[in-house]
Order: sequence, then C-alpha cells, then structure tokens
Amino acid sequence: MKHFDNEIISGNVLNSLWKLTWPLVLLNLINGMHGFIDQILIGHFVPGEHNEGNAAIGVAWQLFIVMVVLIASVSHGMNVLIARYAGRQDRKMVSTIFFEAFLTGAFFLAGIVAPLGYIFSPFLLRFIGVEEMVYKQSLPYLRLLFVFNWTLFLMILVTGAFQASGEPKLALKLNILNASLNVLISFVLITGLGIFPSLGVLGAGIGTVLAPGIALLVAFYLMIRGKTLIQLPSQWRWFPNVQVLKTIVRVGLPTGIQGVVLNIAGVLLIKYIGSMPNNTAGQSAYTICYTQLFSIVTWTSFGLRSACSTVMGQNIGAGNPKRGKKAVQAGTYLGALWGATIGIIFILFPTSLLSLFNVQSELVLDYGKALLQCLAFSGILLSATLAMTGGIQGSGATRLPMIIAMISQFGVLLGVCEILYLFNILTIYRIWYVILLAHSVRYILTLSIFRTDGWTKTSIEIVPQMEIPE
Repeated sequence: MKHFDNEIISGNVLNSLWKLTWPLVLLNLINGMHGFIDQILIGHFVPGEHNEGNAAIGVAWQLFIVMVVLIASVSHGMNVLIARYAGRQDRKMVSTIFFEAFLTGAFFLAGIVAPLGYIFSPFLLRFIGVEEMVYKQSLPYLRLLFVFNWTLFLMILVTGAFQASGEPKLALKLNILNASLNVLISFVLITGLGIFPSLGVLGAGIGTVLAPGIALLVAFYLMIRGKTLIQLPSQWRWFPNVQVLKTIVRVGLPTGIQGVVLNIAGVLLIKYIGSMPNNTAGQSAYTICYTQLFSIVTWTSFGLRSACSTVMGQNIGAGNPKRGKKAVQAGTYLGALWGATIGIIFILFPTSLLSLFNVQSELVLDYGKALLQCLAFSGILLSATLAMTGGIQGSGATRLPMIIAMISQFGVLLGVCEILYLFNILTIYRIWYVILLAHSVRYILTLSIFRTDGWTKTSIEIVPQMEIPE
C-alpha cells in the first residue's frame, strides 16, 4: 500500500512546490501538445485559403468547453477536498471523495451533456456566425466531442485526483500515454496513412476522444492492483452519496461558474471577431495564436495552478496555512518568469511561429503577429494570476476568483468590446488590445485578494457516510 508524501507539508517550501510543479507543468504541456500537433497537421493536410480547418477546430473546442465546463465544479471541488484530507493522511476520505465525484461526473456527462450537445451543435455554430466552409468541417467534429465527452473529462477527474492526493508523477505517466495515443491516432487519420482514409478535421476528433478512454482503463487497472493512494470501494454504488456530493459541489460550484464565465467570454469574443470584415482570417489567427501558441503559457500555468492548489490544500489540512501561502508566492514568481520567457519568443519570432501552421494568407499573418505582441505581455500577467488563483482555490475560497473572473471577462473584455462596437470603432486589432487589458485587470484584482489572509481560513468538512476499507 502506498504512503502519503510528507515532503509536501514539511521542509523547504520551494522543494515542496517544485515536487508538485514540474510533473504537473509537464503534464499540462503534454496534455495540450496533442491539440497543438493536430492544428499543425490540419494546417498542412487540410487545404484552405484562410486556414478554415484550423478555425473549425478552434471554434468547436470553444463551444464544447462552454457546454461541459460545469463538470469543473465536481472536478475542482473534488481536488480541494482530496488535498485537504491528504494533508491529514486520511486515505478513506480521499478515496470516498474521488468515487463520489467520478460517479456524478459519469452520469452528468453521458446522460445530459452528450445528447443535448449533439442536438444543439448546429445552433451553437450558427450563433457565433462562422462561415459555411468552417461550419461544414466543424459540425461533425463538435458532435463527436459531445457524444464521447465522458472519456475526456473522466480522465481529467482521475488525473486530478492523483495530483491532489500527492501522486503527480502517476498523473504525468497517464497523460503521456494519453497524448502519445492521441497524436498517433490523429496523425494516421488526418493524413490517411496506409490503409486508413484521410478524415481531416474529423480524424483529429477521433484521436481526441479515443485515446483518453484507453488511458482510463489503465488507471483503473492500477487502482485494482493497489498501486495508487486511492483505493477501490468495497461495494459499488449506482447513486452518489448526497452528503459528500453536497460538499463537493458547494466547494467546486464557484469554480465551475468561473469556467463558464471565462469560456462564454471566449465564445462571445469569437462572435465579435466574426462580426468584423475578414472574420475568417481573424478567427484563424485567434485559434492559432491564442488557442495554440499561447497554450504554451496557459497549459504551463494550469499545471502551476494545480501545484499551488495542492500544496495550499495539503498544508491547510496539516494545520500550516502560512507555509502553504509562502509556497504559492514562490509559484507566482516562477509563473511570471516563464511567461516573460515565452513572451520574448513571441516578440522575436512571430513569423517563424506562424509558419509552423502553414499560414500563407497575408491577413492571417498580420493579425497573428499583432496578437502575439499583446500575448507576450499577457503571458506574464496570466501566469502569475493563475498561481495565486490556485492557492486561493486550494484553500476552499473559490468564490473570490469567480467574482474576479466575472469582472475581468464580462465587465472589461466584453464590456469594452461592446462599447467600441456600438461606437463603430471596434476592429480585430483593437480586440487584441482589449484581451491584454482584461488580463491586466484580473491580475491586479487577484493580487489584492492574495495579499490578505482571510481566505486561508476557509472551513470545509465532510461527515463520511460511505465505507471504504483501509
């Protein structure tokens, strides 16, 4: 039977943070890499004057994430509680929390999201105003994502539980398997290698949903063999334990709402881009630069956020919140340094980066270069913001980041775009500057909260009602 890692809650704070950070950052980079490679393959093997195939995938993913992001309520609530009880080395409660979250997620994804998403996919694509060529490629891809969404998000639940319990290396290995299979399947089906037909955008979708299903089977095999901190229940249940589920949702719901806010803002931003002249070129530039190239910053920052959340939660569980906050502060500096490094690359080599996606349209090149200039500064702000957000959310104080997200996305990002639109002075270039402004406001508000101490005293407890053997 595996033992909890005491180095997360004792010793040098930088060592504690780094022990979690490097595998989680690498995990998120690998997790995002398959999408990056998919877009490169689409750019080279799916012809289009303005990279319509790239736009089709980017638009579909933005819509898909909005529809399923509420599962983040369960996922994050689970992670916070698992970290808290892992800090107390309470294996039974860690296992209980995971299986309640897994059961709830499976019902929600397969029973609600899949059928509704399939039915409303055409309406969602028409709502954001994509052109016909983008629509034809995006619709089957989006429907495939919705029907098999459960493989993607149950995999996120499993790896999240391993991270929060203090097994980031195991989560990393599972994601390496997932990403490797994804890239292999996508390459074969996008290009039409050997006996397989060339499916283009749809081939990328098949790889995206099939690979995590295989990785899920491996994860449960390891649980059955007792190779994880999380143990299988002695008796399987068909319905969640209400007491445990209520606490998970109470803690995680603000994070789910925050995710909805951020992704709705992303969808409406695409709609603003779609209302501009040369909208397909603008959407392609946004997909390539923000969704893919900027993911080098965002995926890394998500890993850092997870590490800060875990180290904060476990240290609070161990009765030492001040130590957890010091570790998160160190994570903020690491994040800003990484964002600055990538920003320099964006400024110095924009044309080379865009050429990776076979961008030949002068409009896409011009829009892309301008966006990368803004994102060079946004990366510093966002990386630091997400590190602090992880610490705050890891304490269980999930409402504060939700409020900040509402202000920065609805009040600043969409609010300023709408004002410029009403005055008929909104352009694609000005949308890029508004993105930078929204990131700046989010950083300032998050920093002002992080400097206080009240959020470190958030109380979250569960009265266990589900028996799992030690």
